[in-house]
This record gives sequence, C-alpha cells and structure tokens, in this order.
Amino acid sequence: MTTPLRLGIAGLGTVGVGVVKIVQQHADLLSRRSGRPVAITAVSARTRHKDRGVDVEAYAWEDDPVALATREDVDVFVELMGGSDGPAKAATEAAIAAGKDVVTANKAMLAIHGQELAEAAEAAGRVIRFEAAVAGGIPVVKALTEGLAGNEITRVMGVMNGTCNYILTRMQSAGLPYDEVFEEASKLGYLEADPELDVGGIDAGHKLALLASIAFGTRVDFGGVELEGIGEITIEDIHRAADMGFRIKLLGVAQMTGRGLEQRMTPCLVPASSPLGQLEGGTNMVVLEGDSVGQIVLRGAGAGEGPTASAVMADVIDIARGIRVATFGQPAAGLEQARRARVAAAAPYYLRMQLQDKPGALAKVAAVLGDAGISIDRMRQYGHAEPTAPVLIVTHKTTRDALELARSALAGTGVVEGSPVAIRIEKV
Repeated sequence: MTTPLRLGIAGLGTVGVGVVKIVQQHADLLSRRSGRPVAITAVSARTRHKDRGVDVEAYAWEDDPVALATREDVDVFVELMGGSDGPAKAATEAAIAAGKDVVTANKAMLAIHGQELAEAAEAAGRVIRFEAAVAGGIPVVKALTEGLAGNEITRVMGVMNGTCNYILTRMQSAGLPYDEVFEEASKLGYLEADPELDVGGIDAGHKLALLASIAFGTRVDFGGVELEGIGEITIEDIHRAADMGFRIKLLGVAQMTGRGLEQRMTPCLVPASSPLGQLEGGTNMVVLEGDSVGQIVLRGAGAGEGPTASAVMADVIDIARGIRVATFGQPAAGLEQARRARVAAAAPYYLRMQLQDKPGALAKVAAVLGDAGISIDRMRQYGHAEPTAPVLIVTHKTTRDALELARSALAGTGVVEGSPVAIRIEKV
C-alpha cells in the first residue's frame, strides 16, 4: 500500500478545524487525487480540551508546536497559528531543520521573514507552500507560479482584504458612516484582534508583497509597500464618488517600472461598472496582467474556514503528488532586492474640498491647479446651508508630486477650508 502523507497541524482555530474536516470528510477523494492517502498524525494548539466541533482525540497531542514540527511521524508541518514571529516562526524553522515540508497560511511571517525561510527550506531540499496566505480560497499563488509561469507579469492588482471591502460596500449600500460600520464589523467578528491590521492596510500589504515577489522575481519587501488605510474615507466620499460613477476600494497595486518596484495598498477610485467596482461584501479579487495572456481576473472568498482550508489542502495535495515548486516561484538564493520606487505614474485624481462661498473662489482653485499643471476633467458643486460648500473635482492625468504641490498651494488661497481629500483613480 502507498505510504500516507502524514500531517502535523499547529493551530486549531477556524482554519485548522477546517483542514481537519476536509481530511476526515474527504479521505477517499484526497487519496484518489493525490495518489496516496493523506492523514493527520498529530496536532497542537493553546488549549487541548475544547469543543471545536470536530474530533481530534485520535491524533497525538503536543503542547509545544516546535515538538510537533520535529516529530518523526510528521512529513508536512501545517502552520496555522499566525504571528510574524514567536511560536510560528520557531516551529517553522524547526520543521525545516528536521527535514519537513511546510504549508502555512501565515502572510505576516512570510512577508517579513520569507526570504530567510525560503533559503533555509530550499537549502534543505524542502518546500514552503502558502496558497492560503493570500486571498483565501483564490488560487492566485498557483496561478502566478505555475499557470502564468511563461508570462512576464506587468501588473498585479486587487482587493485583498475582505473586511475593508465589507466596510466600504456597507457604507455605500446602507448610507452609514465609517465609525458605525466599523463597530458593526467588530461585533460580527470580521476584524483582527488588532483592527489596524485590517483597516490600516497592513494585512493586505503583506499579501501584496508576497505576490509582488513571485510576479517580479524579487525578494519580498513589505517595507517597500506604501500603506494607507480606509479610516479617513467618509460617507461623503462614498456618495460623491458614486455620483461620478466610481466606487472606493482599498486597492493593492504592484508593478515594475524603469524606476524600480512600485507597491502600494491605498484607497483608490475604480469605475463602478468594472469587475472591481462591482465587488461586494467580504469577497476578494486579484487581477493579474501578463504580456502573453493579457488580463486574468480571479474572484472568490478571501477568508473563512472553508475557503482558507481549501487553499491549505491544495498545497498539501501538491506535496503528496510530488510537485516541488520554489517558495516564490524561482530559487530564493537568486532573488534580487528590488529598488523601491515611489509611485510616480500619472493618473486622474478625485479631489474633494470645502470651498468658502465667496466670489472668485472657484477661479482661485482653478488657477492653483493650472499653475501646478493640473487640468480639470469634471467639477461639481453641491448645495449647502453653511458658509462653505462641498466641491468635487476629477482631474485629468497628473502626477502625485504635482497634486501635492497643488494641495499645499490651495491652503494659501484663503478660500479652502481644511485640507482637500485626494484619492487616485485607478485604470482597471
């Protein structure tokens, strides 16, 4: 009989339980598809005796994940604990040193320590697979490393945090302010223990850095990702953008330019009619652009027990089949450090400002924009009952440097209250 592939699972939270369920419920299917049985031999978690809705009593128990990672009856260490350092990193290192392959959903650990872990694994003849770390059930890592391996990737773009997309689309559909929807998301359990990981763009930034490494053959550089969260987006921005045919998304974009690698995870406006504009709720979407294939759009559940466990098992089955792929698609030792490039590509921008109700106020704004080399595509002024009026401007393509120059100059006109809100409009 073919020798089974033996799993040691560290972390029995939502995803870990999902993996156990798949192995228990689809044992015959997994065996047929991988060519050998897949079995769980040992598990580890913070609390042993807890009702998880799944029976784990048949598996050996280890309180210490490092001990689990080095057991002789474990072939693949499945790391589902989370955290960039601490037990997750220590156990992953121990598994590699003990000659185990690793499957992980830990985007933070790989975004920060991925290069050193990949080099260690490849030097030991082991693999690290992390489909579940990026966009939940969407097979985007496999698409980049395998399906699109014959393409020069020109751009990676997408909505990669379901919580942020839920908040923004809920604000849109219910007409609720950010703070109210944030509290709603918290009560529903959508937010991380540290909410800034979600709404600050950090979680999605980790994912973008991993995809950029695969797409452009560079070392993972999370520190090079320009991050801006959604906390400053107001219900007025949501409504005004919709009025002009746009939706606001926390959008990740990575592209290699002559200046170096641009990586940004920031709020952007996208056309309401586009696939990204129509993306609702907690769903994720990743857009990949290659020189031969053109544009590929991948859409699906970005989190949750089933989708993320599905991604974990896809990696496990590949290992069972004997498929060995370098962590980031090519040997880690040969990856180069990309030059960080500040985003300078021209794009239209959405500008919202509070303009004093004075004669000549609009003319002053137009003059400042003109002096900065910015031309106006569309402008709208809304009714008001106060001394200031909301004014919306959509510019023609301009650079961020020119825009920042104009925003600074607008403060000195004496007709603009506060700092204008500026959001990039991304071509999708």
